[in-house]
Amino acid sequence: MKKLFLVLVILLGLLRADGDTKKAVIDLTTSDLAKIEGRLIKGVAFNNAHYQSDSKGLDTIVVIHGEAYKFFVKDIAKTKCKKDKEFEAKAKEIHQKLELLTKNYSVKFQMCGVGMKLKEINKDNVVEFIEIIPSAMVGLIDAQNNGYAFVPIY
Repeated sequence: MKKLFLVLVILLGLLRADGDTKKAVIDLTTSDLAKIEGRLIKGVAFNNAHYQSDSKGLDTIVVIHGEAYKFFVKDIAKTKCKKDKEFEAKAKEIHQKLELLTKNYSVKFQMCGVGMKLKEINKDNVVEFIEIIPSAMVGLIDAQNNGYAFVPIY
């Protein structure tokens, strides 16, 4: 009976391991619109589809700092972020696609509070799906210490 119980425990453990959710923390610092659209928006969707096809999921956190702030503010003119005419023309569309990542794939977006102050970004000027954290380093450290794989988008 003990052997049967042990075999069942091992088999259940193996089944659980096969269905484990993968975890990634994206270190987002780029100001490049093409990287936001390709590596972040399309990349998250592609990787989620990949892991779902293997009966797994992907838990993603995106830590925003560096030059990436501009993609997450409602009005760039009210900040010290570098103006980007190409992005400004597509801002509403990009905001919608980023928000869909939260709805479709449960992506969590975290913005560095220290950098917000330096860029003069008021929390009322940040798109609604953003969580403000003390610093990017705190977010990256916490995520990696909780088993998230580090993925840079510079």
